Amino acid sequence: MINLPPYHPIIQQIETTLTKEKQLTWKVLRLDLIDEIRGGNKLFKLKYNLEEARNSNLPVLTFGGAFSNHIIATAKVCSLNNISCIGIIRGEKLTEYNHVLKGAEEFGLKLHFVSREEYRRRGDEEYQNELQHKFGKHFIIPEGGGNDFGVKGCMEILEPIDEEFDFIFTPVGSGGTLAGLALSAPSKTKVIGIAVLKCENYLEETVHQLICAGSTVANQAEHNTEPNWKINYQYHFGGYAKWNNELMEFIQQFKNANDIQLEPIYSGKLFYAVNDLIKNNFFPAESKIICLHTGGMFSSQFL
Repeated sequence: MINLPPYHPIIQQIETTLTKEKQLTWKVLRLDLIDEIRGGNKLFKLKYNLEEARNSNLPVLTFGGAFSNHIIATAKVCSLNNISCIGIIRGEKLTEYNHVLKGAEEFGLKLHFVSREEYRRRGDEEYQNELQHKFGKHFIIPEGGGNDFGVKGCMEILEPIDEEFDFIFTPVGSGGTLAGLALSAPSKTKVIGIAVLKCENYLEETVHQLICAGSTVANQAEHNTEPNWKINYQYHFGGYAKWNNELMEFIQQFKNANDIQLEPIYSGKLFYAVNDLIKNNFFPAESKIICLHTGGMFSSQFL
């Protein structure tokens, strides 16, 4: 078994004049509170990836940027399980490491910097073979942990939660968390991903493929014939890691009102979207909504 920080779900209710006016229940699953690095959903994505690496008796190699939530989470969990790990980092080596790279290195992750051009090849089999030749045989985890093993782990996010909801919301980058939720949520629950990047056709197909793969890995031969999930692309604010003053003002107001810190790359866009959908009568009265705060605060420069 892979050793992970313990998961005891913390659910916080958001009460505003808007939720009262619209007669809605809005709650937050605080995955950001699982551990001190705010590993959130990344910890679930790593569980079965690292279990497979251990079963294969292989060290790990993975990919990420200099502020990657996935890189710091991988470094920590590999450290907890005495698994060696290399991180292929996008961009030239920095003269001074930021807190994410310092933390990853302290956990024992070996940093290897590559040009942005080379990094674009990270998903190519030929490039991965080159890395295996250079560093020796490794178990490769894709950027963000978005593969079938990652989906299987994300299927466990809802497992200990007895309460049922009409809508589950999550930010979407690589699609693994959305796929895991779609596979594990009750059939009557609508699972909605808020895209944090401009990638409409790619994301839909990616999530569909991950759901199919996740069904196989999780030994689920069948799932809902009618999709219980969809992706909303209206709140990416121009693309990945892009935002404006309106979003930043919302993040500050939300923190002041609810004592929940958001960041503008994932969680800020998610909560802005849900608040806007409430304003615009997207939800029927008496709806029960839960949003996943997927963490990422340790890696954010906006603390």
